[in-house]
Amino acid sequence: MSTITRFTGGALAPFDWTNLSLFPLLAPSIRIEDYLDGDQYVIRAEMPGIDPVKDVRITFADSELRLDVVRKETTRRDKTRSEFHYGSFSRTIPLPAGVMEKTIAARYADGMLEITAKVGDIKPGAKEIPIKIENGKKG
Repeated sequence: MSTITRFTGGALAPFDWTNLSLFPLLAPSIRIEDYLDGDQYVIRAEMPGIDPVKDVRITFADSELRLDVVRKETTRRDKTRSEFHYGSFSRTIPLPAGVMEKTIAARYADGMLEITAKVGDIKPGAKEIPIKIENGKKG
């Protein structure tokens, strides 16, 4: 199915809308998967074509991990088509309750960043406060 597109100056040209996709614009710039493997929480992120030492920064705050990545285009070529994304990307990942901050570790191999953390016992979030009973008399 083709549609006619009007260019500046009034020229008409056919435009094929079937190959146009908004998915790259709507998709997260860093794709991840996460899962629990026993007492280990695992996050895997696709990051091909980066230097993990220079281009990736991982921070932990408020029970969340933040990934900041810069993907640089190494050489400029005249491309007919490219679906690669270059530039700065970030992603915040909420961690499950019980993740032990001191056990968070990251490794990079074959274009995949893997972050692991041990999940311990979850401490109850609510604590009952006893009520002190006093006599209403002043004196």
